[in-house]
Amino acid sequence: MKNQLPQSDIEKALGHCRQSFVAAGIFSLFINLLMLVPSIYMLQVYDRVVTTGSHITLLMLTLVTAFLFLVMGGLDWVRSQILVRTGARFDVLLNERLFDAVFKQTLLSGNKSGSAQALSDLLNLRQFLTGAGLFAFFDAPWIPVYFTLLFIFHPSFGVFAIFSLVVLGTLTILTERMTKEELGQANRAAIESNQFVTKNLRNAEIVESMGMLANIRERWLSKHREMLALQASASNKGGLLMVLSKSFRMLSQSLALGLGALLVLEHEITPGLMIAGSILLGRALAPIDQMTGTWKGFLAAREAYGRLHNLLLNVPPAPEMMALPPPKGRIRVESAVVIPPGASAPVIKGISFELEPGSLSAVVGPSAAGKSTLARALLGIWAPRSGAIRLDGADITGWKRELLGPYIGYLPQDIELFDGTISENIARFGAIDPEKVVKAAQAAGVHEMILRLPNGYDTVIGGLGGVLSGGQMQRIGLARALYGNPVFVVLDEPNSNLDDQGELALLQALLNMKQNGTTVVVITHRVNILNIMDKIMVLQDGLIAAFGPRQEILPKLVPQQAPRPLTPVAVAHQAAS
Repeated sequence: MKNQLPQSDIEKALGHCRQSFVAAGIFSLFINLLMLVPSIYMLQVYDRVVTTGSHITLLMLTLVTAFLFLVMGGLDWVRSQILVRTGARFDVLLNERLFDAVFKQTLLSGNKSGSAQALSDLLNLRQFLTGAGLFAFFDAPWIPVYFTLLFIFHPSFGVFAIFSLVVLGTLTILTERMTKEELGQANRAAIESNQFVTKNLRNAEIVESMGMLANIRERWLSKHREMLALQASASNKGGLLMVLSKSFRMLSQSLALGLGALLVLEHEITPGLMIAGSILLGRALAPIDQMTGTWKGFLAAREAYGRLHNLLLNVPPAPEMMALPPPKGRIRVESAVVIPPGASAPVIKGISFELEPGSLSAVVGPSAAGKSTLARALLGIWAPRSGAIRLDGADITGWKRELLGPYIGYLPQDIELFDGTISENIARFGAIDPEKVVKAAQAAGVHEMILRLPNGYDTVIGGLGGVLSGGQMQRIGLARALYGNPVFVVLDEPNSNLDDQGELALLQALLNMKQNGTTVVVITHRVNILNIMDKIMVLQDGLIAAFGPRQEILPKLVPQQAPRPLTPVAVAHQAAS
């Protein structure tokens, strides 16, 4: 028995919608049967009403035809509503899973390939599933029924219909083959162009200050021109074939009328069959013409489906984890080897150490020593390639993140806030507890500053801070890290943007965390903050060069010098001591 390929979540979602598509297909059956009404009506008018001159017959035929058209319209409307609701259900089945997959992909790539393109792909695919283009695929299976009736009308009608079908089918295949590659390249170029613009908009100040706009614009234009050229080439070819397809369908319908007239002159069919055959041939070829017209949308939907399918297969859903007891904050690193996403060589090279709950530990070292990589590994953002990082004895990657999150605090080196109010940012966009929000802001020494803002805690800020300075953003980020009294906090260069007052508030926050039993890891280049640490780790080239109590490590880092005026940090340290 052959091994079955794994089924992606998008295939499962389509499977859940199968019954709805079947229902739409059943409605298509009745709709296409009712599509025969115009041909039958014309047949009866020419062969029965015109020959007999019966007004009553004409009236009854017209009323029945009008009623059947109303029924057909109602069925068509119901079919469209089924597909609209199916598209919405398809979206609901996938949107949360897809959002998590996009987030996970960004995380695993080290924020290098993060893009919301997959969410746009879901929108495009849903729109195709609910659009008119899909109706052609529902109507296409009934083409043989129309052809059978044309053969019944007269074999010549059937042969001519098959000839027309072959020509239109050939044009459709040519459209697919001549435009598939270029449209795919154009879509990829459009995605790259949009991502390029999005990333550079985040650096608008750098671009403006150093006069880089013209260069950046030219780089974007080169990508944009490539996309336009590919789209124009594909559209030219597709447009020509579409015009040929539409023109041939109209010509074939007229030729069918001429063929019918010839057969009438030869006394092989009636005038009614002549008209009915022409109408029926047009209806039989309409799905092919419609598929040719919507082929560009179909190719775009197929490309979107392929990207979503690969993404959901490559980023499987996180396994369900059993909830663990609340952590106390004991950290143990066991021969951890960490390779950042996209890198080929390890940055952290088999280090081991342990941190007690309530301890303050600093990680220092030269640039590119692996400090930020260690921070991400300690938080479980990047899993070790070998070894383990344990929180209270359990592998940090084995915790259910939604349950672990409230016990973790993290202040990254490149601080970014989110679109929303300050209180929402501090509360991590969960249910806002005003008391906890204020307590976290006070612990970070930022409460008074927030009160001076135009709307206080309700001040709306953008992702890059908006009205806030770098130091203010860093202190609000610290308040977010301290929200809810986490048991384990990692601060990556928390004082890089702080003045003396901010650094004093940071020092006091660290002392408060120690008093509350929080395990804290601080990555820093500044020496002043080391004075209150319990332990200091010197990291060099991904290895621990030194690790131990502050009293042993600090003198090796800071040579004895003549007494200097105490900084606010040193003053606070002496007061705390």
